[in-house]
Amino acid sequence: MTEYKLEVTTGDKQYAGTWDHVFITLIGTEGQSERTELDNYGIDFTTGTTGNYTISTNLSLGKLLLVKVEKDPFLFLPEDEWYISKIVVTTPEGEAILFPCYRWISRGELVELRGGRALKVFEDDHPMLIDHRKEELILKKSLYQKVCMCAVQWKILAEGLPHVNQYNKTSELPAEIRFSKSKTTEADNVKMQTGIELKLKGLLGSAEQWESIEDMKNIFWCKKTNMSEYVTEHWKEDDFYGYQFLNALNPNVIKRCSELPPNFPVTEEMVKPFLEEGSSLQEELKKGNIFLCDQKKMDGIPPRSYNGEPLHVTAGLCLFYVNPENKLMPIAIQLHQQPSEQNPIFLPSDPETDWLLAKMFIRNADAMDHQAVQHLMNTHFLAEVYTVAALRSFSVIHPLYKLLFPHFRYTLHVNTASRTTLLGPDGVLSKSSLGYDGLMELMRRALSEMTYSSLCLPENITARGLESIPNFYYRDDGLKLWNIINSFVKAVVEYYYPSDSVVRKDTELQEWISEIFTHGLLGNKASGFPASFDTVQEVIKFITMLIFTVTVQHAAVNNGQFDYYSWVPNESLLLRKPPPTTKGQSSMKTILETLPDVGETVSFAAMGWLLTEKYTDVVPMGTYPEERFHEPAPKQMIKKFQAQLSDLSEAISTRNLQLETPYIYLNPTQIENSITI
Repeated sequence: MTEYKLEVTTGDKQYAGTWDHVFITLIGTEGQSERTELDNYGIDFTTGTTGNYTISTNLSLGKLLLVKVEKDPFLFLPEDEWYISKIVVTTPEGEAILFPCYRWISRGELVELRGGRALKVFEDDHPMLIDHRKEELILKKSLYQKVCMCAVQWKILAEGLPHVNQYNKTSELPAEIRFSKSKTTEADNVKMQTGIELKLKGLLGSAEQWESIEDMKNIFWCKKTNMSEYVTEHWKEDDFYGYQFLNALNPNVIKRCSELPPNFPVTEEMVKPFLEEGSSLQEELKKGNIFLCDQKKMDGIPPRSYNGEPLHVTAGLCLFYVNPENKLMPIAIQLHQQPSEQNPIFLPSDPETDWLLAKMFIRNADAMDHQAVQHLMNTHFLAEVYTVAALRSFSVIHPLYKLLFPHFRYTLHVNTASRTTLLGPDGVLSKSSLGYDGLMELMRRALSEMTYSSLCLPENITARGLESIPNFYYRDDGLKLWNIINSFVKAVVEYYYPSDSVVRKDTELQEWISEIFTHGLLGNKASGFPASFDTVQEVIKFITMLIFTVTVQHAAVNNGQFDYYSWVPNESLLLRKPPPTTKGQSSMKTILETLPDVGETVSFAAMGWLLTEKYTDVVPMGTYPEERFHEPAPKQMIKKFQAQLSDLSEAISTRNLQLETPYIYLNPTQIENSITI
């Protein structure tokens, strides 16, 4: 008799274990074992445990190809899903072979696991494995596409936007890509806790107007952060206003200005009092100290109706100046694209509430751009395209699937949910000044203008002329993280793709990038996105961008939402009154009338809480708890990656000790490994 030793690991997720009968069949090049039940004395397959078993065969099975796993009911117990992490089979020759699984198995389901090293499609050398791979991909395509009468295609959320997965409800998603039961429970508890507190205070759904700005400090009893408290106290200050365009939720919009746009007629006399003594606007433009935020992509988008009247959205321009103290200061604001007598240029020397209102309307447009474009589309929606394309195009044994799948964790679940709770017609973002239809149009415009280089941070920073602007911690930390990710990706990709010809030969890789180009960028060649890969360097750059997007960039635009949105006067998604058209007519009463009512305010503040909550099953950046790689080389590369992230974390923590407002969002310990919220 020949013996095969099995180590079967049940995952540590909540309710991962099973009472059901589990059967294993080993399949090799020289035959297969009998269907054998795994049954030790006592209870098998409890959460977080590894059981040891033996399967005997008359002869050697040759090279092991597949492990077949089946689960049958135990007595008359109801459905009892089992989350199996991995099986390690030690052959009679002493070779230990890893068969990763990391998925839920239902009763009556048959699962065949591939083991051994990662293989590209043309490296399968046995007819059974070749056929198995083909069948796997056919099944995945049927799972991750919607079957229509005319053809099989992705679901279109709206014309001109990236395509999405076909599932309408999170309950329809395959079990392995849904939230864990613990995360679902915790998320529900946070929603309930938030709702109860706001209802008890009589705030939720209230249509009353705030009587004073101070009253807004009492929205939540306990939920506060150091940064949210700082924002509450400093939101009116010009230097903090400028700081937020570098280091708050939307650091991707300002650019260096070498020449004023012709539709922004700022004069020397207007801004001279706000420049260094003896200097001029032209001199500061030449020195590279003038920066611009131009919100022209908002221009002409119809806002939603509010109490029977259309709201107002400004497509403004804001001019900034880096002063001798290295602070970025707003020095001029025009609230519409075309200058006119009813569209004055507001200045810091104007009456306090005029200047404050002008800044608030710029921030209102910035908030909608942040949520719809920088946050939802540029991270969530693109991540969904990358995920669905990978699930459809790659076999689970493909090296890039093994590398990327941990970076897709929970993304389809959170996106499917957000299309009703956040962005849907009844979602909280539909309460913004643009409303649902306006936000969709904003995203359409942004996607049509999107470029590949804008998603690659080094090129983005250079294109916007921000290489040397001081106190830009998003840039400083982000570029270091880009380089660390790039180094890791380069090592992994070059290990599996030693030459450009191997890249061109990999049909699964080519299908993946083709689907991304077609369903994400809608075939827009002007975007500069690759539609195919010709070289190893192209693959390295794209995967660096992908991992950076779903980890670093998402953290930058998501993790500070409670800090900056919970104090709604600082950055409100909704402003109810028209922008000022003349100077000297506003007061603090105007500010209160312009801000959202009580119920709308607490909805936006609660959104910030829910979108930044930390859950117990969080997986930090660079953590790969699932053992998917069998080869020692990629495991060592992961360890080096983790060490570099740890070193950077220490450096960022040390720097932050010296800052009045620490920039924490890109500390690797604060970044998740995927988009999960």
